[in-house]
Amino acid sequence: MKRTVKELKEIAREIRILIIKMLTKAGSGHPGGSLSVADLVTALYFKVMKHDPMNPKWPDRDRFILSKGHCVPAQYAALALSGYFDQELLMTLRKFNSSLQGHPDMTKTVGLEISSGSLGQGLSVGGGIALAGKYDRKDYRVYVILGDGEVQEGQVWEAAMSAAHYKLDNLCAFLDYNKLQIDGKVEEVMNINPISDKWRAFGWHSIEIDGNKMEEVLKACQEAKEIKNKPTMIIAHTVKGKGVSFMEGMVNYHGVAPTSEECERALKEL
Repeated sequence: MKRTVKELKEIAREIRILIIKMLTKAGSGHPGGSLSVADLVTALYFKVMKHDPMNPKWPDRDRFILSKGHCVPAQYAALALSGYFDQELLMTLRKFNSSLQGHPDMTKTVGLEISSGSLGQGLSVGGGIALAGKYDRKDYRVYVILGDGEVQEGQVWEAAMSAAHYKLDNLCAFLDYNKLQIDGKVEEVMNINPISDKWRAFGWHSIEIDGNKMEEVLKACQEAKEIKNKPTMIIAHTVKGKGVSFMEGMVNYHGVAPTSEECERALKEL
């Protein structure tokens, strides 16, 4: 897709606006992590991945898995802006009978590859899809976004070992390293550092970037495409609540929706 960095930044801003509007309307949800991944999701859907909203099951499409499923408002916004469904549907988030549930449900929402939200599972699924692509001689790529608190779970490291063993160079994962999880600072709940060294020790190519800088995200994605015989982990240092000053770096906005007054303030900033 021939979009400029400036255009991508504008899309990321629009996604953040939609996140705030959706969560305020729903009265529940997870703003902090949804805002922190907005730049990553924008880069994937509007520049990096090959996909077709008119043909969601296109066999040669790249696959995207949001392992940290509670941050799905960012993905829903990207899907709507891409043309998978009408933007008006976004305002039904978390409502009864809505196709946009609080966590991804592939049986209800067009454009989703898996149902997620039970943390720790997404990388295993991504590895399986990537391995299937190798067996089927397909050239699609698989992208997975993990949370930093999520990688405290053992299944993630089993998946990491497996992906390296099978030399899945068609698998690229992002760690949304905003350094906060529901119970507080990641380093205090269960320290994951030295995180980049750990991925390298498991046989991955590891890149560290500012995950809220579009230029760095795009550069890392291109580097990942050029790596052969091993998967790539992009450690994306991000800011929880990015784009809304009073939410940035605040753990209490992990899973609390904005009030109407906070929504107004946030939208003015965005």
